[in-house]
Amino acid sequence: MDRKRELKREYKETKPDMGVYMIRSRSTGKTYIESTRNLKSGVNRARFTLNFGSHMHNGLQEDWKDKGEKDFEMEILETLVYREDDLVGDYTEELELLLSMWKERLLEEGVKLY
Repeated sequence: MDRKRELKREYKETKPDMGVYMIRSRSTGKTYIESTRNLKSGVNRARFTLNFGSHMHNGLQEDWKDKGEKDFEMEILETLVYREDDLVGDYTEELELLLSMWKERLLEEGVKLY
């Protein structure tokens, strides 16, 4: 019984990876990037909404529908590290800054963004 409680406590204290991920069309090179507080669920949510035709970005959704999932690759660009003194726990500004930095970097490299 104690082991079960311990596992449950550990699960609740585990913090998900957060950061920036991309979805890139292999045929066009166009890239969509997004920041999220939970990378695993963010990538899964994006794939799910694209496969069911309900992604919030219309251009990406149209290309996904036209070219199919096999034309796209998904990759985590950067993981944001939690602060050691994590009293606040709100990383909204840090994630927005990280997303902005990646957009700027990709544009400088000549990548076409959605």
